[in-house]
Amino acid sequence: MHKSVLLEESIEYLNLKEDSTIIDCTLGYGGHSSNILKNITKGFLYAFDQDKDAIVEADKKLKAINTNYEIINTNFKNLKEEINKREKKVDGILFDLGVSSPQLDNAERGFSFHKDAPLDMRMNRDDKLTAYEVLNTYSCEDLTNIFYKYGEEQYSKSIAKGIILSRKSKEINTTLELAEIIKDNVPEKYRKKGHPARKVFQALRIYVNKELEVFEIALKDALDLLEINGRICVITFHSLEDRICKQIFNEVSSIPKELKKLPVIPKEYKPLYKVLANIAPSKEEIEANSRARSARLRVIERI
Repeated sequence: MHKSVLLEESIEYLNLKEDSTIIDCTLGYGGHSSNILKNITKGFLYAFDQDKDAIVEADKKLKAINTNYEIINTNFKNLKEEINKREKKVDGILFDLGVSSPQLDNAERGFSFHKDAPLDMRMNRDDKLTAYEVLNTYSCEDLTNIFYKYGEEQYSKSIAKGIILSRKSKEINTTLELAEIIKDNVPEKYRKKGHPARKVFQALRIYVNKELEVFEIALKDALDLLEINGRICVITFHSLEDRICKQIFNEVSSIPKELKKLPVIPKEYKPLYKVLANIAPSKEEIEANSRARSARLRVIERI
């Protein structure tokens, strides 16, 4: 069963009022959204997701609470365009960037290195690019760069070489075939530290879905949509997402370096936002849900 990570903390920091307008950029299976909806009885929730399977399940969950919501079936890179069509005032925005457990558990989606499945990894099944295409057509240099950039995989080059060698005799079709190739191309001591395929699978998922580029665009748009006293909560699960979030939050909440020594900061240079929190999950949550181990919640408010 999917457990929403940092649920209580994100609900608290969204500072929900009964008439709030809230956006959940990552509906998933409705864990955060259902809790938001319970707290905004006179407000409205806009929830984004590109995964049609998730939308069907989440819709059932939300309907059981009330009908003050709209699910928008698109990637959150279209956040600003979609919200501008509907509403101007936004009091809170949530991003939960983790892959939901049902997506991982659904073998045919190809996200898991524990289950045999076609090499798909698309969040939106209407997208063209799959992990299969990347693994069977990209050059050794391109694969090395993808594994290193998006997975921070220290054995990127030897894994990429192993993939090129393997596909000379036979196409790589399934997740377990890929996991075996990865295992065969890293040192034995590395295999003992945890599953050696984890970082490569993460890198492929991020690359196929353009997750980092899309997140950067959407987070900047989210800042523009916020009302005064509105807040954004971002839950990340690895350092690349967290770094983007931290940099953007720091940029918009800081005074330019060259002006810091001035006795009075001109009004137009004062930041419009204030960073409120940077939270890791509690020991208890990590024990109850191992997925929470790498999570982090960052919160910013428009002032």
